[in-house]
Amino acid sequence: MNDRYQSPLSERYASREMQYIFSPDKKFKTWRKLWIALAETEKELGLPITQEQIDELKEHAEDINYEVAKEREKLVRHDVMSHVYAYGQQCPKAKGIIHLGATSCYVGDNTDLIIMTEGLRLVRKKLINVMAELAKFADHYKNQPTLAFTHFQPAQPTTVGKRATLWLHDLYLDLEDLEYVLGSMKLLGSKGTTGTQASFLELFEGDHEKCRKADQMIAEKMGFAGCYPVSGQTYSRKIDTRVLNILAGIAQSAHKFSNDIRLLQHLKEVEEPFEKNQIGSSAMAYKRNPMRSERIASLSNYVMSDVMNPMMVSSTQWFERTLDDSANKRLSIPEGFLAIDGILDLYLNVVDGLVVYPKVIEKHMMAELPFMATENIMMDAVKAGGDRQELHERIRQLSMEAGKNVKEKGLDNNLLELIAADPTFGMSLESLKACMEPSRYVGRAPQQVDEFLAEVIQPVLDENKDVLGMTAEITV
Repeated sequence: MNDRYQSPLSERYASREMQYIFSPDKKFKTWRKLWIALAETEKELGLPITQEQIDELKEHAEDINYEVAKEREKLVRHDVMSHVYAYGQQCPKAKGIIHLGATSCYVGDNTDLIIMTEGLRLVRKKLINVMAELAKFADHYKNQPTLAFTHFQPAQPTTVGKRATLWLHDLYLDLEDLEYVLGSMKLLGSKGTTGTQASFLELFEGDHEKCRKADQMIAEKMGFAGCYPVSGQTYSRKIDTRVLNILAGIAQSAHKFSNDIRLLQHLKEVEEPFEKNQIGSSAMAYKRNPMRSERIASLSNYVMSDVMNPMMVSSTQWFERTLDDSANKRLSIPEGFLAIDGILDLYLNVVDGLVVYPKVIEKHMMAELPFMATENIMMDAVKAGGDRQELHERIRQLSMEAGKNVKEKGLDNNLLELIAADPTFGMSLESLKACMEPSRYVGRAPQQVDEFLAEVIQPVLDENKDVLGMTAEITV
């Protein structure tokens, strides 16, 4: 198959599990399950359908005769009716009741909703596993002081673990959104050609209650709590937008994480895993490029832009339905899921193998800490009888001088030496160096990590022990 285009999402990035959810096999087997659910429901509501016919449908629910359907579609140019025909060839006794009263959207739209729901469940499982790994990382490094950055300029210290909770909190927000949308997913049901159930009202001889029951019974047979209360021929395409918004939200969080890792790897403080035989550059043999984080960013850009597709589709549907959604949906929804699947596998792989370099972190911290310790130094000097306003001005002047030495002369930060030499402070270099313990400047960062993990994240992990323990399936 090297003579035609193949999607990188299938070839390189998405897991087999996610690929199967969006495979033809999954799609057409779901169609047949829906036809069985429809026949069972119609029989239970009094239509003349026999158990023998239903048993015949069930007997061939899995063994799809693809070639028959393909040949039929060449003739009739209709995918659903081609599969109705193919199923009927295998089930001659049930042939006449397959798809009874239904439209193409009965199998097409209900299947789309079922597949998106299963896709969201897999995304949820992978998201929780990434959260679990990040929680371990945050807990392990909760006491490791590190420079924080605002505007990517050195700022008051935090800890490596506290920074990780920021990534983790973003994913927690994504999980909240995912849970809401997943919990609200319903089926289209059997609504008919314009959503009025007219064909079913005819089948049930004007019995409105049976029409209502049909929807609920089909939903329950397919594992859903119910159907959307109203629709045109299709379910509202806003559902697709809601679903892809979830994927785009996760992509935002993953992109932010990947940016931070790439910047930290530049600083040599934290880096993503690097295989023993991995090549970073074809020309520069020493390179250790953050290629996985870059791939996360690249795929995330795709998912965030992909969400525009269902927005445009939903906003331009005419009345009860048009077909200009079809080709777009075939592309945008599966590929959004396959891309986010690859992103989460990469995210898990990176977090699981993150390498932290405490000595480099400490070196960077100590180069900046004298500036950040000036308020404490000033307070100690005031306690010893100094004038607060005078001390503040002197520290400002000495800080400017030390900064000039660093930036213009390339020297080490000598602010402590300058303060020790200034009689205004009356402090020795030894006493000033005693103030240079980084843990004094991280505030409540370690405690915040403990509280966040215990109160917010651990309950999520405890409730989802059954989905923990995944390993990432990635192509390096």
